[in-house]
Amino acid sequence: MALQEWEKPFFNNGASLPRMRRQLARALAISSLALAASGCAFAPAESFTLQAEVPADFRVKADAYYVPATGETCVAPPRKSGRVAPDRKFFTSEYQNVPRTAEFQIPLSTRAGGCPLVLSSLKLDLRGKWGPDRLDSDGDFASLSFRDELPAGLTAFPVSGTQAFEGQCQWLFRTAGPERYIIKILQCRAADAQGNRLKRMAGGVLPRDQLPGRTVRMVFRMAEQEEPYYSGWWLETPNGWKACTGRWGTTNEERCIEPPQFTDFKMPDGRECTVYPNCTE
Repeated sequence: MALQEWEKPFFNNGASLPRMRRQLARALAISSLALAASGCAFAPAESFTLQAEVPADFRVKADAYYVPATGETCVAPPRKSGRVAPDRKFFTSEYQNVPRTAEFQIPLSTRAGGCPLVLSSLKLDLRGKWGPDRLDSDGDFASLSFRDELPAGLTAFPVSGTQAFEGQCQWLFRTAGPERYIIKILQCRAADAQGNRLKRMAGGVLPRDQLPGRTVRMVFRMAEQEEPYYSGWWLETPNGWKACTGRWGTTNEERCIEPPQFTDFKMPDGRECTVYPNCTE
């Protein structure tokens, strides 16, 4: 009497039961490896979105620092020669000639040598170009700190899901070298709600446990006016800034005296000038 379909043995070509078990175990192992490789076997690390809104001709780099999680006694392994330290992660967005928003996904945790690490701080490296040559650029920093609990007096993360920190950058000019060429120094500071530049560095403190899936915006505006790098070394006139000299007996840019004496200088393009930025009076 022929066997019904459900009664047929689960063998092919006479394969033995032990052999079938080995084949099944191998198939399961391969499947598990495939899942792990695709990222499906483990939950991804929680992260937040960092957005840096910057003026034209700016480059943005984010340098994230990680420390052992609270209660952990392990230590992250030391950096190997030629490699990035295991407790740091870097994110980069290059120069663009238009204002834009650079965006990064920042993990809130990682592992190094089996040691669980959490995000402790993030340094935002801002660099802007002030001229056409490769070296015609300068930079400044902003920073964020991450805590298990917020210090007293700081508010929780906004219910909107986005926390914004305002900043303002300004070009400061000075002369350099025996021919007194104009160069510029970038200074970026925090700004208040009215857009006034403050003395402290831009950024703030954030609660780590409230950040997964949220967005942190760092917004940097450029000041409309440039100012001298050395306070009291240039005199502002209706036609522009004039470089003082005469205090120490040279023709270089020096602290202003009374009555003021002035020196000339050169623009980056080689023009000889007496006032900045108009060049001629």
